[in-house]
Amino acid sequence: MSGTVHLPLSELEAIISAALVASNTSGDNAAIVARALAAAELDGQKGHGLSRVPSYAAQSKSGKVDGHAKPTLERTRPGTLLVDVANGFVYPAIDMALGQLTEVARSNGIAAAGFTRSHHFGVVGHHVERLAEAGLVALAFGNGPEAMASWGGRRAIFGTNPIAFAAPLRGRPPVVVDMALSQVARGKILTAAQKGEPIPEGWAVDANGKPTTDAKAAMAGTLTPLGGAKGSALAFMVEVLGAALMGSNFGFEASSFFTGDGPPPCVGQLIVAIDAEGFAGSGTFADRMAVLAEAIEGDPGARLPGMKRLSMRAKAKADGIGVEAALLEQVRKIAAA
Repeated sequence: MSGTVHLPLSELEAIISAALVASNTSGDNAAIVARALAAAELDGQKGHGLSRVPSYAAQSKSGKVDGHAKPTLERTRPGTLLVDVANGFVYPAIDMALGQLTEVARSNGIAAAGFTRSHHFGVVGHHVERLAEAGLVALAFGNGPEAMASWGGRRAIFGTNPIAFAAPLRGRPPVVVDMALSQVARGKILTAAQKGEPIPEGWAVDANGKPTTDAKAAMAGTLTPLGGAKGSALAFMVEVLGAALMGSNFGFEASSFFTGDGPPPCVGQLIVAIDAEGFAGSGTFADRMAVLAEAIEGDPGARLPGMKRLSMRAKAKADGIGVEAALLEQVRKIAAA
C-alpha cells in the first residue's frame, strides 16, 4: 500500500489510542499520548507523530515503558516542582504539571518543573505554547538517547536535546521557537528510513564517521550538531539542565526511544515558566512584544518564529491530516492484534 490518506483529527487520535491500548497501555494514558502524536501530525511534525506509534507500542508491550504508569508531583521548593514520570509516557506527566506550574509561576514570578524517569518529549514547542497561551513566557529543555557526538568526537554522547521557547502576543497566538540541537531532529531521519528515502547531505554521518545520505545508515551513526561547536555546547547545557539536575540518565546512558528492548530510557526534562507581572508588568511586556513583532513583520520576507504552524494546522483541519497509507495500515494492524 502506498500513497497518502487524509483523516480528521479525531479519527487519527482514535486509531493511535487503539494501537496503544492493544499494546498494554491504559485507556487514559493512550488517549493523552494519542492527542500529543496527532497534534504533531497536525503541525506537520511527522517525526513526532504517527511514525512513533510502532516504537511506542513495542516499548509499552515489552514493559520498557510502563503504559499504566501514574506520574507523581512534589513541590520541592516554593518555585520548583519535581515530577516522577515513573517510566511511563511523558505526556500524562506534562498534563499534570502544567496547571500547577502556571499557578506557581503567577505566585512567585518564576517557576520550574523537572521531570525524572522520563521518556520521549515529543513536540517540545507544544508544551511551552500551552504556557504562553496562559500568558506566561516559557522555556523547555529535554535530553534523549545518544545520537550526536560532542564536537570533534565520534562517540555519540548527547541526544538531539531539543529546546523550546514561547511568549504570548496580545490578541494573537504565541510566538514559538522549537528546535533540536542536531542539524535535524532524529524523527525526520526515522521517517525517511521508513519511507526508504534519502536524507540531505550534512544531516548525519554513518557508523564509521563518514557523511551519508542513507537514512538507515544515519540511524546507525550519529547526527551532526546544529551550528557545529556551538550546537554541541548547547547540547551539553541541555544534558545539565534536563538530566543532571533531575538525576536522570545522560544521553550515552539512555536506551533507545525506537526499540522495545532494553531498560527504560530514564531521561529528564525541565520546563520553566515566567510571569511578566513579576518584572516590568504584563501590560508593559505586551507592549514591548508588539513593538518587536511589528519590527520583524514589517521587514518584507521576515516572519516571527513558529508562525508557519498556524497555517499548517488550519490546512490540516480543513483538508484532513495527510499520513502515509502504509504506516497507517501498520498502526491499524497493531490496534487489531
